[in-house]
Amino acid sequence: EERRHAVFDKKLAQEEAWLRQGVKARRTRNEGRVRELRKLRAERAARREAGGSVRAVLQEAGRSGSKVLTAGNLGRAWGGRWLFRGLDADIRRGDKIGILGPNGCGKSTLIRVLLGQETPDEGAVEHGTRLDIAYFDQLRAALDEDRTVFDNVADGNEFVTVNGRRKHVIGYLEDFLFTPDRSRCPVRVLSGGERSRLLLAKLFARPSNVLVLDEPTNDLDVETLELIESLLVDYAGTLLLVSHDRQFLNEVVTSTLVFEGEGEVREYPGGYDDWLAQRKPVEAAPAVSAGESPSAETSRPRKWSNRERKEWKEIPGRIEALEAEQEILHGRMADPDFYRGSPDEIQSVTRRAAEIPGELETLFARWAELESLSSP
Repeated sequence: EERRHAVFDKKLAQEEAWLRQGVKARRTRNEGRVRELRKLRAERAARREAGGSVRAVLQEAGRSGSKVLTAGNLGRAWGGRWLFRGLDADIRRGDKIGILGPNGCGKSTLIRVLLGQETPDEGAVEHGTRLDIAYFDQLRAALDEDRTVFDNVADGNEFVTVNGRRKHVIGYLEDFLFTPDRSRCPVRVLSGGERSRLLLAKLFARPSNVLVLDEPTNDLDVETLELIESLLVDYAGTLLLVSHDRQFLNEVVTSTLVFEGEGEVREYPGGYDDWLAQRKPVEAAPAVSAGESPSAETSRPRKWSNRERKEWKEIPGRIEALEAEQEILHGRMADPDFYRGSPDEIQSVTRRAAEIPGELETLFARWAELESLSSP
């Protein structure tokens, strides 16, 4: 039953993404599929009423100082190239900063430099006062595969304290949809979604006024994703969020740091869609001197080249292929037997699953870029 629910939630997430993203929808959206999506939403709502839902609160520490992090002329090089350079940032209490860029561009390195875990090659970072930092990515490595879900959260205790309230660990884990029996299972048999929920349970039990989340949405079901969104929107502390999830960034962040290539990182107010609306045009129009009327040639929108037209037609198919691959990988990772396989296979599959969201976002961005040039 749990496996069926996981597959159902994955299908619902994909249908919601189909409706939002627009790439294939402009060409293939139909009323029958939209009606089916409404039915899926209704079925999930009924299941949530019958079976309960994730219930959690963030454990917040005391307020930090007004200034959280200040970066001046920050730069870090790797492999003979600048990951980022000349970055200035002033992060204040309550800011929710998204960090966006393709895989391997240096997002996680930037996080570690900002937190003082790595030394920059240029510039400096100054931390504010009274910072209690909780770092989601570090907890991934902290999971003990041979210990139970209970033991990974409890650390030898029977109770956890969240925002001043004492709660038994079993009851706390039930807030994250772990049954008492499942709480006694070793971590190595958990599905990818269950692992993510366990990480969140560990994270939320820790007092913090600065949350750092590096790709927290991987393998999450729709319900847990919605929970995190609502918690982070209400969170009074400061948030640094690395994610490829377009909707998640739109819902949560107040500004976005975007890796734009060649070491340049720029800040844009708002989330993912705000960045798309504000970013520099692909090709600037030629300047026209004062008093000179633009010619028909310069005032006409630039037309697609044959190569760009071909690329525009091919992108939806490439997106569909990646999404099909993603669905297969997530299906494998949702099977508890998967984690009993060879470590090399587990690493290969999970690494590929982590790469696909970045590749999808690159295709979505390129498609939007081509759409903005001209109609076909």
